[in-house]
Amino acid sequence: MDERQGSGARRIRPPDWWRRGPQAAWRYGPRGRDDLAAQSGADGRARLPWITTVLITAFVMAGSTFAAHAQEGERVALDPFARLLLFAAGAVLLLRHRRPVPVLFGTVAVVLLYLGAGYPYGPVFLTVAVACFTAIVAGHRRAAWAAMGTLWAGHLLLSHLLYRRLPPAADSAASWNQEIVIATWVVTLVAVSELARTRREQWARERAERAQAARRRADEERLRIARELHDVLAHSISVINVQAGVGLALLDSDPEQARTALSTIKDKSKEALGEVRQVLDTLRAPGAAPRAPAPGLDRLPELVEQAAAAGLTVTVEGEPPELPPGADLAAFRIVQEALTNVVRHSRSRHARVHLEERAGRLRLCIDDDGPASGADAGGSGNGLAGMRERAAALDGTIEAGPRPDGGFRVLAVLPLTSQEDR
Repeated sequence: MDERQGSGARRIRPPDWWRRGPQAAWRYGPRGRDDLAAQSGADGRARLPWITTVLITAFVMAGSTFAAHAQEGERVALDPFARLLLFAAGAVLLLRHRRPVPVLFGTVAVVLLYLGAGYPYGPVFLTVAVACFTAIVAGHRRAAWAAMGTLWAGHLLLSHLLYRRLPPAADSAASWNQEIVIATWVVTLVAVSELARTRREQWARERAERAQAARRRADEERLRIARELHDVLAHSISVINVQAGVGLALLDSDPEQARTALSTIKDKSKEALGEVRQVLDTLRAPGAAPRAPAPGLDRLPELVEQAAAAGLTVTVEGEPPELPPGADLAAFRIVQEALTNVVRHSRSRHARVHLEERAGRLRLCIDDDGPASGADAGGSGNGLAGMRERAAALDGTIEAGPRPDGGFRVLAVLPLTSQEDR
C-alpha cells in the first residue's frame, strides 16, 4: 500500500515469501520498527558479530584438525582447500544477521562440498547450526526447514549413492544408524531454534503488554486528574462568579453584604487553590501519599453551605452510608458537579439531594425544579461526561436528563463495596 501511495518513480518490491514463507505474514506479522532498531546500529544496518564469528571460525578450524587426526586413514586428510572451506563456512556467519537465509544456504553448500570431498566429519556442522538458529529466530522458518532438509538429503546422496565416485578411495556406504543420528541432530536443532523463537516472541509480547498497561495507567491517571481539576475549578469558580455578581450589584446600596460576598470569594478561592495544589502534587511525586484526605460525603454539609452562599437552597434527605474511598470521592464529586450545574444553568433556587441504600448500592439523586436559565454559563460541557466516567470506573451508572414535570435530575447508582472486595 505504501508503494501504491508513493510517487510513480518508486518500484514495488517483490514479495519475500522465499525468505520467510508465504504464511509468515499472518503467522508472525510484519517486523516492527522496534525490532529493526534493536538489531540495527547507528547507520540503520545490522551490526556485524565479529567476536562470535572469529571464535566460531577458530573453533571449527582447530576442532577439525583434531578430528582429522582421529579419523586418519578413514577420511581424506585436511589440505589447503579443506581449510579454505572451513574458513569460508565460519567467515560467512559474519553476515548471518543481515542475510540469514543466504548465509544458511551458503553454509549448507560449503558443508556438503566439504563432505563430498571426503574430508573428516567434525565441528564444521556447528556453522550450519548457528546459521539455522539465526534464520529461525529471525522468522525465516520455511527457508530454514528447506535448508536443513537439503543438508540431510545431500548427505544421503553422498553417503549412499555417490560414495563410489567420491574420495576417499574404496569408501563404503554409511550405515543407516549414522543417518538416523544425523536426522536426529537436524530435528533437535530445528526444535531448539523454534523454542528460542517462541520464547523470544513471548518476551516481545510481554514487553508490549507491559508497555500498553503502562500507557493505559497513564491515560487513566490523566483522566482522573482532568476530572478532579474540572470538578474543583467548575464548582469553585461558579461560586466565585455568583458572589462577584452579588458584590458588584450591592457595592453601592449594601456595602456590608458586598463585603460578605467578597469574603466568600476569598475563602472559596483559597479552598480551590488548596485542592488544585493537592491534585498537582500527585504529578510532581507519582505514588506519594496525599497530604490531605480525599473529600467524601462527610463534607456534604460544606457543599450545602457553599451552595447557600451562591443563593441555592439545598435539602438533604437520607444519611450517607459507609463507602469505599473511591466511591466516597466519586459520590462527593457527583453531588458537587450536579449542584454546580444547578447554580450555572437553572433558574431554580432550590435543589434536593436524596441518598438511599438499596440492594448493596447507593442511589444518589439530585433534583432541581428548573427551568433552565438559557444563558451561556461558560462551561466546558465535560461535567456530565466526567460524572459518567467516575461512575463507570466503579461499576456504577449515571442517568441525567430533564424531568417530566420540569427541572433536571441526576441519578447515580454506586456500589457500596469496592471491586477488590467483591
